[in-house]
Amino acid sequence: MRHPLLRPQLFGLLALLPLASQAAITPTYQFGGNAADKNQPLVVLLTPEDLASTSHPLLKNNVVQAALTSEQFKGERGQLVKLHAIAGYPQLWLAGAGAANSSGHQLALAGAALVPALDKSNLRSLTLDTGKLDASAVVHGIQLRSYRFDQLKSTAAKARVLEIDVISAGNPAEKHQHRQAVAEGIKLARDLTNLPAGHLSPQQFAEQAQTLKQYGVKVTVLDEATLAKQNLGAILAVGRGSARPPRLVIAQWQGSDNQPLAIIGKGITFDTGGYNLKTDGESIVRMTSDMAGAAAALGTIKALALQKAPVNVVAVMAMAENMISDRAYLPGDVITTAQGLTVQITSTDAEGRLVLADAMYYARQQFKPAAMVDIATLTGSKVGALGSYYAGLFSEDANLIKDLQASGEHAGEPLWRLPLSDEFADEMKSDIADLRNTGKTTGASTAAWFLKQFAGDTPWAHLDIAGNALAASDKGLSPTGATGFGVHLLTHWSLQHAK
Repeated sequence: MRHPLLRPQLFGLLALLPLASQAAITPTYQFGGNAADKNQPLVVLLTPEDLASTSHPLLKNNVVQAALTSEQFKGERGQLVKLHAIAGYPQLWLAGAGAANSSGHQLALAGAALVPALDKSNLRSLTLDTGKLDASAVVHGIQLRSYRFDQLKSTAAKARVLEIDVISAGNPAEKHQHRQAVAEGIKLARDLTNLPAGHLSPQQFAEQAQTLKQYGVKVTVLDEATLAKQNLGAILAVGRGSARPPRLVIAQWQGSDNQPLAIIGKGITFDTGGYNLKTDGESIVRMTSDMAGAAAALGTIKALALQKAPVNVVAVMAMAENMISDRAYLPGDVITTAQGLTVQITSTDAEGRLVLADAMYYARQQFKPAAMVDIATLTGSKVGALGSYYAGLFSEDANLIKDLQASGEHAGEPLWRLPLSDEFADEMKSDIADLRNTGKTTGASTAAWFLKQFAGDTPWAHLDIAGNALAASDKGLSPTGATGFGVHLLTHWSLQHAK
């Protein structure tokens, strides 16, 4: 049975977005073939070990060998040699896969490297020969790199369907089911993060979360009145300047009766900076993505639900717009969090930690999680320290640090641990409240220390994904725009934690 690699999903936005996501190609696939159809082009992935042993029959062809020598083809990831009418095939593509012992992520990158050439071709079908490599990983890379966000373009070209018959030495079906679920979760996170604020308010995000009910996800939405009733004062303070009020969105995949894991997502659907207004024009345009943490949290729940994972995971997503109006909170104000701690607002542009504080407390009180991870585009200082190369990891729990770093390595979403200690406490003291919401020096670490005050005794980690949520250009598994960073990492962490 042939399945689409990138199945268009409108997740309830039909009234807003008449066009589904489109790509230069929309790959579809089928696994299980043993021999290539000589009536269609053949793409063969080759490793340096394949070249050294000439194990693939095509490597014994003199014309192929001459072409590889001429192009200095060494089997490195990203190398590609195209031949026409060779060995009985209308086209023959020889692609570098990297080392034979490459990880799943590295093989996904090899698949992704094929996409630019496939985009430019006029192919509508091909055979993909992955040999002894993990075919599902290669397909996963093709899938993720083929993603495009064209919903809002009036002249978006219709995607060209590319049928791919996959030849593999093993049976990749089980692995592919997992990777397909992860890819759908990443796609959801990318779609939500790419949407501009005019198309995605806190309420509209909540509506998208409600669509996961069809997969067995339990979804609860706390509106403004309920937030007030439950004393979630920090979320209310951040959101009250907007005519589009805040929401707390809770999505739980309960695939087991184990004590749940909690993922807390920052969901600022637009961040003006409030009265500490952002003045960099390019920076403020990107603030439509300040809900990427919440998008990753919801994408993780979808990925777990689609594969019916035997885990119990709850995502708590604090959604608000940080706007300027006569109702907006002001620099110098003192607000009261759900936990009861009071906070002096030393910057209205440090709003993410405020909404996360209430969401973390809510998750602890309502779900008693075994562990809690928050994910947020939180600080510019993290970008200065780590750029887009790593996400910042803050925690004092050795097991959680080890598990998250291992999951980040597996997913190709690497984490770098940054300082978190009570050395930062003095910076966060206020003369008129329990805490300030900003420190005076190290922005990323003081922000993490602030969040630590709302973790209680629960094992907790903070992931700062500022700089990781958006790609400035097509690179690796991500085309330009939202990356969906965190979905694969948190899905893997959830599954490993259950073992």
